[in-house]
Amino acid sequence: MDEMLKLKRATYHLWTFTISKLVSNFGAQVYAFAISFYILQQTGSASSFALNLICSILPRTLAAPFAGYAVDRYSRKMIVIVAQIATSLAIGGLLIVSLAADLSLVAIYTTTVILSLTSLFSGVAFTSSITGLVDEARIQRAMSLNQISISFAAIGSPAVGGLLYGAVSMPVFLVMYLVASIIAVILESTMNFNLFAKRKEVVEGEEKEPMLQSMKAGFTYLMKQPILKVVIVISLFINFLFGAFQVGYSFILIEKLKMDPQHFGFTEGAFAIGMLLMSIYFSARKELKYPFFVSKWSIVVLGILMGAVALPLVVSMSGVVTTGFYILLMFVFGASLIITNTPLQVEMQKMIEDDYKGRVFSIMETFAMALMPLGMVLFGFLYDVLPAEGILMVSGLLLIVVVLVLLRPSVIHVAHPELKKKRVEASVAVSTNE
Repeated sequence: MDEMLKLKRATYHLWTFTISKLVSNFGAQVYAFAISFYILQQTGSASSFALNLICSILPRTLAAPFAGYAVDRYSRKMIVIVAQIATSLAIGGLLIVSLAADLSLVAIYTTTVILSLTSLFSGVAFTSSITGLVDEARIQRAMSLNQISISFAAIGSPAVGGLLYGAVSMPVFLVMYLVASIIAVILESTMNFNLFAKRKEVVEGEEKEPMLQSMKAGFTYLMKQPILKVVIVISLFINFLFGAFQVGYSFILIEKLKMDPQHFGFTEGAFAIGMLLMSIYFSARKELKYPFFVSKWSIVVLGILMGAVALPLVVSMSGVVTTGFYILLMFVFGASLIITNTPLQVEMQKMIEDDYKGRVFSIMETFAMALMPLGMVLFGFLYDVLPAEGILMVSGLLLIVVVLVLLRPSVIHVAHPELKKKRVEASVAVSTNE
C-alpha cells in the first residue's frame, strides 16, 4: 500500500479507535453503575455486591493466559469483533430476561462473567494491535487518546448514571449499553489491524505450536527481556501496594474524617480530571526521550502521595482545608499515574515483538488481576488492627524503595544507553573545566 495512503488510514484508525473505546467504555461504566445500585437496592447485601465483583475479576484472572495465546495465534480483528458481538448478545439476553421477568442475581452474575471474558479478549487484542493500527510515530498519541476515552467515561458515566437511576427502568440502562456495543462493533469492523503489523506469516501446512507450548514460549520470551522483567516486577509491586491506597483512601475520608459524600465525590472527580488533562498533554506532545527515567521519578512521587493521604490524621486541618488538600492530592495522583503508565506502555509497544504481544500482555494481566484482590483483602484486614497512617506511610516508603532499587542507574542505562553516554560526556566536560 502507498505510504501516504497508509498514513491516512492510520489517522482514521486513531480516531475510530478512540471513538469506539469511548462509546464502549461509557456504556460499560453506566451499566456497571446501574447494576451495582440495583444489586444493593434489591438485596441490601454487601456479600451479593462483592460476589458480582468476584464474577468480574476471577474469570479474567483464569482466562488471561488463554486470551494471550488466542491473540497471538488468530486474527486480532476477528477476536475484537467476536468479543464485542458476544457483549451485545449478553446484554441483549439480560434485556430480554428483564422484560420477561424481574432480573435475578443468577442472570446478573452470568452476564458479569461473560462481560468480564469479552472485555479481557477485546482488551488484550486491542492492546496488542496498537502497532498494527498506527505508525510508530503515533503510538504515544494512540495510548493517550485511549486513556482520554477511559477518563471521559469515568467522569461522565457516574453523572449520567446518577441522573437516570431511579428516573428510568433497568431495561433503559441495558438498551443504552446494547446500542453502545453495536456502534463499537460497526466501527471496529472498518479497521485494518495489520496495516503496520510485523507478524510472522503462517506458512500453509506448517504444524501449529500446541497451546501450552505456545504459552510457555511467551513466558520464556519475557524472561529473556531484562527490561521487560523489571517493568513487570514493578507493576506487580504497584498493583499490590496500591491495595493500601484503594482501601485506605476511602476508609480514612469516610470513616476517620467523616467527610461529606459530596466532598468525597469532588476528590474522586479531581483524580479523573488529573488523568484526563495529562492524557491530553501526552496526546499533543512528542514522545519522551527517556521514558524509564521519567516513570521512575513519577512512581517516587506516587509513593510520596500515598503516604501524604494520611497527613490530615497527623496534622489538624479544618474541613475546608482537608477537602482542598485531598482534591489537590488526587489531581496530582491522577496526573502522576498517566506520567508513569503512558511512557512505559509506549516503550513496551516498541520493545515487544508483534508475535508475542498477546502472551506478554496477558501475563501482565494475570499477575495484576491476581495481586489486586490479594492486596485489598490483606490491607482491609490490616486497617482494622493497625493505625491507618502507619500502613499508608510504610506502603508509600516501600514503593519508593522498590522503584529506586529496581530502576537503579545501571538498569536505566541499559534501557537508555544514550543517557549514560550523555552523562559521561557531561562528567568529562566538568573534569576538563576544573
